[in-house]
Amino acid sequence: MQSLIRPICLVGSRSIRPLGACCPTAMPDSVRTRNCSDSKTISVNQVKSRAQEAAKAHNTTFGFEKISAEQKKNLVKGVFDSVASKYDLMNDVTSFGVHHCWKDYLVERIRPIPGQQLLDVAGGTGDIALRFLKQAKINGLRLGIRSEQDTKATVCDISTEMLAVGKARPGVPPEPHLTWLEGDAENLPFESEKFDIVTIGFGMRNVTHMDRAMEEAHRVLKAGGRFFCLEFSHVDNPVLSRIYDLYSFQVIPVMGQLLAGDWKSYQYLVESIRKFPSQEVLADMIREAGFKCVSYENLFNGIAAIHVGFKL
Repeated sequence: MQSLIRPICLVGSRSIRPLGACCPTAMPDSVRTRNCSDSKTISVNQVKSRAQEAAKAHNTTFGFEKISAEQKKNLVKGVFDSVASKYDLMNDVTSFGVHHCWKDYLVERIRPIPGQQLLDVAGGTGDIALRFLKQAKINGLRLGIRSEQDTKATVCDISTEMLAVGKARPGVPPEPHLTWLEGDAENLPFESEKFDIVTIGFGMRNVTHMDRAMEEAHRVLKAGGRFFCLEFSHVDNPVLSRIYDLYSFQVIPVMGQLLAGDWKSYQYLVESIRKFPSQEVLADMIREAGFKCVSYENLFNGIAAIHVGFKL
């Protein structure tokens, strides 16, 4: 089935825009590279100003509503506890299944191998972690690496209910291969330099202080580790943008009410996408957190984007 949907999801729908440096030996061939000087046409102070302004603006919003930063964590937890039982179904329906393609492609870019340790922040019901473990096994067989005992994935999420749904999925690997842990992206309950890869998929826009979450991701990564952020982003086609807005605001909340009995939560999720920083600003913020060789790749003309940074 995957071979049938991949061309629809990926071919002709990506645009690649590396910002600053990329590491040629660690990135896919399709991503253009530049040297690791991170040279830019704007000054360092301008980068800092843009990143700080974006973080400040996002810290005080819950969708389109302005709130204090202290309120957001509990409100976000309430949203995901509320929709947890229908979350995977709603993702399938509202994205027409395309979110599976994006997550598959994310894991392809990670290129997991046996022995690596993944932390999936805001990992919810475990979509990315399960894909990581499966692909690590496949890649290990291709490379002639038979041992999988040291391959581990950890799902960390603020929502107890989302984690409970994930644990109840059929065929979930036992601990220590897959660990589920309630935790805050801004204060991760892990020692420094523990993980090879940190991912956050469709969760960054729900974080109160994105700069802190990125700094925490940097802290828990080993030297040479990689950070991947898959998130809804800014559409770069005016016609598609209008269609996307119409669908998002007029259809998705209605589906939320019909399928999950929750209009407000899906209205928030739609609004939170529109308040999220642009691809360029998010890349600047990832650099400010200490990551190097930062790049991003648009999916579906910017409906979603994958940002990548390295801890060097």
